[in-house]
This record gives sequence, C-alpha cells and structure tokens, in this order.
Amino acid sequence: MAKVLVVEDDPMVADVVQEVLRYANHVVEVVDNGEDGLYRLKNYSYDLVIIDWGLPGVTGVEVCAQYRQSGGTVPIIMLTGRRTIQDRVTGLDYGADDYVIKPFEPDELMARVRALLRRPGPVSSSVLEAKGVQLDTVKKTVTVDGQEVILQAQEYALLDCLLRHKNQVLSIEALIDKVWSADAEVSADAVRQCVTRLRKKIDRPNNSVITTVVGLGYSIKDSE
Repeated sequence: MAKVLVVEDDPMVADVVQEVLRYANHVVEVVDNGEDGLYRLKNYSYDLVIIDWGLPGVTGVEVCAQYRQSGGTVPIIMLTGRRTIQDRVTGLDYGADDYVIKPFEPDELMARVRALLRRPGPVSSSVLEAKGVQLDTVKKTVTVDGQEVILQAQEYALLDCLLRHKNQVLSIEALIDKVWSADAEVSADAVRQCVTRLRKKIDRPNNSVITTVVGLGYSIKDSE
C-alpha cells in the first residue's frame, strides 16, 4: 500500500489512473491543476506522484522543478502526450524519475509504479511481519499464524502502515495523513474504530498485536 498523488486535468485519464491504483490497494488523491499539486506536496505526505505535463496554470515540469528545489524527494512519474526525446530529457532534468507517454497501457504504468516503490527504503521485503502476523504486499494477503484473514481495505491499509513503521509510535494524526485521503473527513474516533476492528481480526488470546501508547498513538512492535 502506498499513498499516491495524481495531478491530471483530463478526467478520463485521471479516472483510469485512479482505478488501477486503487485496484492495487493504494490510497489515491487526485487534483487537476499544478497549484493544487504543489499545495498537496507541501502540506501532505505521499509515497509517489503521477503528474501530467500540460496542466493549466503551473505546468507539470514546473511543479517537479519547484518541488525538487524545495528538497522534495518523493518519486515522480511524468505522464504526458509529449513524446520526443528532448521532451523526455526535459522532464527528467526537471525532476521526474520516470516518463510514461500517453496513450499508455495500465499494466505498464503499474509496472513503473511498482519499480519506483521498490526503491531502497525502510522496507525491502515484500512480506511485512510481526508477532505471527504476515502481510504480503504483492499477493495482498494477511495471515495470522499461517491462517489467512480477510480485512477491509481501510483495515489492510492501516495494518500495512503500522508494519512499515514497526517499533515506531504513530499518532492518530499521522495515521490519518498516511492512510486516509486528504479529501476524506476522518475523525479520531473513526481511526480508533478501525483499530478496534483490526484488532478483532488479528489478535489472539494473550497476544495483542497493536500496542496503544496512551496519549501518543499506536505501534506494532517486534515479538520479544
């Protein structure tokens, strides 16, 4: 699971990109202009950005350039109809990590997405695990002591996030930022309810997977 920002002013293209990303269990936010894209990048956390070149107002390459100049490091895929070699060179020089030409095949786009998300980071394995719980990020399955459990999309995303930040305490605000779309109206109670539902599915007697750190948030720690 990753949190992806899509900056695309063509509604049909945006819908296709959003659909294939959500099918792969990613959290997706969509905006249709460069100004909103820059605002989101400045104020929210993302794992990947997919951006059109020919945006109204601030163009995609200008968004890339400003974001990189400000120190932004999130991977960026430029999705555009511009197809010359010089266009590709310009896009990459302005800060894009990859360049996909429209019209595109969804399978190819998702392969590019997976490649960028596999870049070295805090998690290098496709299987995240702790205390007998395993989450396979490729197969999109969760098992507890070898037995598969079925999670709702938000429960899966929450577990994925906590396992990726194992041994760290994540506040409710941090979980909202990482797991829920910025467009969603999410309360602290909604997060607590999601944690409760998840616990019912992955906890066993005398083995609580998710630790509540009073006044700070939630954590999954390695088995002692």
